[in-house]
Amino acid sequence: MKAVPENLWVKTIVIFLLSILALTGSAQQTSGQDNVRGLKEVAITGKKAIIKQKSDRIIYNLQADPDSKGSSVLNMMRKIPYLSVDGGDRVLLKGNSNFKVLINGKPSGILENNLTDLLKSMPASTIQSIEVITIPPSKYDAEGLAGIINIITSKKEDNGYNGTLNVNGQFPAGGPGAGGSFTLKQGKLGISAFGGGSLSDIPETDNSMRRTTTGAEASLLTQSGTTKSNTKGGYLGTELSYEPDSLNLFSGRFNFYGNHSEGSGKQVFSLNEAGEDLQQYGLDQHNNGNTNVIDASVNYQLGAKADKNRLLTFSYQYSANKRGQFSRNLIINPVNFSMPGYRQDNRERSSEQTVQIDYVYPLKKLSIEGGVKGIFRDQKSNFQYLSFNAQSQQFELRPENSDLFNYTQNVFSAYNSYVLNIKSWSFQWGVRIEQTMIDADYLYSASKAEQNYFKVIPNISINKNFANGNSLNFGFTQRIKRPGINRLNPFVNRLNPNFETTGNPDLQAVMVNDMQAGYTISGKTGLTVGVDYSFLRNADLAVASFDPLTQITRTTYRNTGRIDGLSTFVNINCPLTKRWNISFNGNLIYFWIAGESEGLYVQKKLLTYAANISTAYSVGQGWRLNGALNVMSRNPTGFQGTTNGMVSSSLSVNKDLIKDKLSVSAVISNPFVKYRDAKTFTSGTNFSQTAIARNYFSSYRMSLNYNFGGLKGKIRKNKREISNDDLSN
Repeated sequence: MKAVPENLWVKTIVIFLLSILALTGSAQQTSGQDNVRGLKEVAITGKKAIIKQKSDRIIYNLQADPDSKGSSVLNMMRKIPYLSVDGGDRVLLKGNSNFKVLINGKPSGILENNLTDLLKSMPASTIQSIEVITIPPSKYDAEGLAGIINIITSKKEDNGYNGTLNVNGQFPAGGPGAGGSFTLKQGKLGISAFGGGSLSDIPETDNSMRRTTTGAEASLLTQSGTTKSNTKGGYLGTELSYEPDSLNLFSGRFNFYGNHSEGSGKQVFSLNEAGEDLQQYGLDQHNNGNTNVIDASVNYQLGAKADKNRLLTFSYQYSANKRGQFSRNLIINPVNFSMPGYRQDNRERSSEQTVQIDYVYPLKKLSIEGGVKGIFRDQKSNFQYLSFNAQSQQFELRPENSDLFNYTQNVFSAYNSYVLNIKSWSFQWGVRIEQTMIDADYLYSASKAEQNYFKVIPNISINKNFANGNSLNFGFTQRIKRPGINRLNPFVNRLNPNFETTGNPDLQAVMVNDMQAGYTISGKTGLTVGVDYSFLRNADLAVASFDPLTQITRTTYRNTGRIDGLSTFVNINCPLTKRWNISFNGNLIYFWIAGESEGLYVQKKLLTYAANISTAYSVGQGWRLNGALNVMSRNPTGFQGTTNGMVSSSLSVNKDLIKDKLSVSAVISNPFVKYRDAKTFTSGTNFSQTAIARNYFSSYRMSLNYNFGGLKGKIRKNKREISNDDLSN
C-alpha cells in the first residue's frame, strides 16, 4: 500500500473543518437566540475549577478543560501538576517513573506493563478527573516511590443515565480508535462502564547503535537497521452497586485488557578492531506478543444505625495476567560469525488474590480508620531458547538457556490512620506495617531465592486553608518499592546478539523518604507551587557491563545505588481575557545519583526540567483554538546513562456542533518535524554506546465526541475497597 503524502492529511483536515462550518452555518443563522444563550453558558462553564488542592493530593478536572475533547489521556497529563511526559511517552511523577496508577481508587491489572499504550488509546473526554496523590495515606499500600495517580472514570450520578462516546484517528503513525463511558442509576441499582480500543500501525523507521570499547583490544561496533510494527488493543471496565437499604451496600467490578502486537525488522552489524573488520552479519527479525488481563472484585459495606458514616467493609479481589513474547531471528550473510539463527519464547502467567477488612469510625472532629489485608501472588515465567539447525531446518531447544521460573509473594499488612479537622487546619497521619514473604525457584537449575522482611511505614500531612481560598500544605511519608516480575525474571532477552538484558531474582525491596511542601492560590489566576526532597538507598538500578571475550553488553538490575532528588513544581492557569486563557505546568529537578559497576563507584549530578505552555482562544459560535509547546530536558537512566531531551508543539481547533452534546476537533502536532531521534547514552568501565531509534514525530489527529443522557439521583459506592498498589515493574 502506497504511503499517503503528508500534505494530503493537512488538506483533508482543512476540508473536513470547512465542511463542518458550512453544515452548521445555516442552523446558526436561523437560531440566533439559541446562540446567544449558548454563548452565555460557555462563559459559565469556563469558570469551573480545573485544579483543586487537598492535604495529600492535587485533583485535575478533565471535564472542566476544553482541551480534553480532542486529546488522549496521555497528552493531557502534560498539563497536570507534578506530572510530565518524556520523549518516549513515559509518564513521570515528580521526575520518577516509579509510581502506582489506580482506576477509581482501585488497582487494576490492565494498568500493569501496559500504561503508555492504554493512556494513548483512552480519550480524555471519557475521564472525569485525575488525582495526583503525593502523600498517600496509610490506607494505601506503601508501593510507588513517587506516589499514586488515580484516574476517575465516573462520578456519583443521579437517577437516569448518561454517557460519552469518542471516535478518533491519528496519522501517519497510529490509526483509528474509539472509547466511551456510560452510567446508569435506577432506584437501588447503579451501573457504570468505560471501554475502548485502538489500532496502531507504525510504518518502517530507522535505528542505529554505536559502541566503542577501550583497553588492550579496543573495538568499534556499529549497527543499523529498520523496524515496523502494528498493535491491536482493547479495554473494558464495569462497576455495579446495589443498595438494599441505607445501611447495606453491595458492589463489584470487572476489568479486561487485551492486545496483540507484531513487528519485523532487519539489522546489519559490523565489528571493527584496530581499523580492521573482524566480524559482520545481518539479522532478519520477526516478533509478536500478546497480553490478556482480567480482574474482578466484590465488596460488602455495612453501616451502623447509630452513625451511618461508621462503616465496616469486607472486600475480595482476583486478577490474572497472561503475557507472551515470541521472536525469531535468522542470521544473514555472516562473516567470521558462527552463531546460528535462534528463537526466543517467554510465557508469563500471574495470578493474585486479595482479602481485606476496613473500618471507619468518625467522631466530631476526628476520623479514625483501620484495616488488615492479605495479598497472595503466584507468578511464573516459562522461557525457552531454541537454536536453528541448518540441516533439519528446524529450531531445537537449548536447555542450558531455558528454564521455568516460579515466584510466590505473600504480603500481610495492617494500618491505622487519623484525620483531625480544627477550624481551617487539617491534620492527617498514620502508620502501616507490612510483612513480605518471597519464595522463588527454578525447575531445571534447582536453585532458590528466598526473602522475608518487615517494614513500618509512617506518613503525615498538614493543610491550612485561608479565608481567601488559598491553602498551604506540608507532608512526609515513606514508600516501598518491591521489584515486579519484569525485574526479577532471569529470562535473558537476546533479541540483539550483542546486547543482552535480564532480570535479577535476588533484588531486594527499596525504601524512599519523601518530604514536600506546597502552596495554592485560588482566584482569577490559579497558582500551585511545590517543593519536594526525596532520597533512597540501596536502589535497584539498571547496571550495564561489557565482556570483551564475548563482545556482549549485558544489562541487569542490582541493589547498588543511591538517589537524591530536590525538585520544585509550578502550575499557573491565567485567563487573560474572557475568551483567551493561558496555562503553564513545569518542574525543575536536581538529581544526585550513584552506583557501582564492575567494582567502580560512579557518581552523577544532573539538572532536569520539563515545561508545558498551552493557550486557548474562544472564537465564538462554538469554535475554540488551542496551542501547546512542550520542552523536556535530558533525563537519567540510572547512574550510567541519559536520554536526550525534546521540544514538541501542537495546534488544534475544536467546534461544538451541538452545545454540550456533540463536538469535533482536529490536532496537528509537530507539523515541521516529521521524525524525532530518541537517543540513549550509556557508559561503563571500558565502553560507551549510543542507541538511536527514529520515531514518527509529526501527527494529525481528528476526534468526534458525543455526550448523551441525563441523571437525577446519586450512585453510592463503597468508601473502602481493595487497592493493591504495592508492586513495581
